[in-house]
Amino acid sequence: MTEYPEVKDRLQEGELYAGLILGRQGEPDHHLILLPGRAADVSWPAAQDWAAARGGILPTRRELALLFANLREEFDRAWYWSSEQHETRAQLVWGQNFASGIQTVYGRPFRGNARAVRRVPIG
Repeated sequence: MTEYPEVKDRLQEGELYAGLILGRQGEPDHHLILLPGRAADVSWPAAQDWAAARGGILPTRRELALLFANLREEFDRAWYWSSEQHETRAQLVWGQNFASGIQTVYGRPFRGNARAVRRVPIG
């Protein structure tokens, strides 16, 4: 965190710095911030609404992997929604199990958990 004082200065109460996400060419793209709070037993549409109401969004698959690596202790050992639909089957949505680390898809009505994130662009 000491390498990114501009991010530390932007953290609000209860937020945690998760790390740096790289872009497609391997260059730094954005910093990831985990927002406080969690939603349990929610469908994907409800999880999206919950995250938006807190001023955030659901994390992408890559962001979930970073959260698992760097802030795993901040998550219950349960399944969490991502913001990403399956590439060919739009009724399915990706998520991550924070007990095992595995990523898989579930149908939108499945009742999972959610955490919200925000992104701080580089530069």
